[in-house]
Amino acid sequence: MGGKCPHRSVKKRRYSHKTARRTKFLVKGDDMVYDELAKPEVEKTSLPVDEDLPGMGQYYCLHCDRYFANVSVRDEHFKTKRHRKRLKLMAGPAPHTQLDAELAAGMGMPDNGPKLMAM
Repeated sequence: MGGKCPHRSVKKRRYSHKTARRTKFLVKGDDMVYDELAKPEVEKTSLPVDEDLPGMGQYYCLHCDRYFANVSVRDEHFKTKRHRKRLKLMAGPAPHTQLDAELAAGMGMPDNGPKLMAM
């Protein structure tokens, strides 16, 4: 009995919850991305060079609102399940907006149903 644990050589993967929280607020909402996609091609501009972003801000996925380090990483992203789901979501009807949220909270026009005739 005793001795080392057989799985001691395998290190646990550490998931940083702080980075997940930090990046949660940096991503555009679904409605903002949907509006960007709805713009005509004339209004869309080329990406400016930004040293703070990965790949100088030149490799960008508009549907997922993500920047990539180089072309090959971006092309691999295009093949992922997450990207394909996002494409399907953006191709469908418009995502929820602030008006939808207000109506759901009861802050919009009331829907009292059909009026009944008084007897």
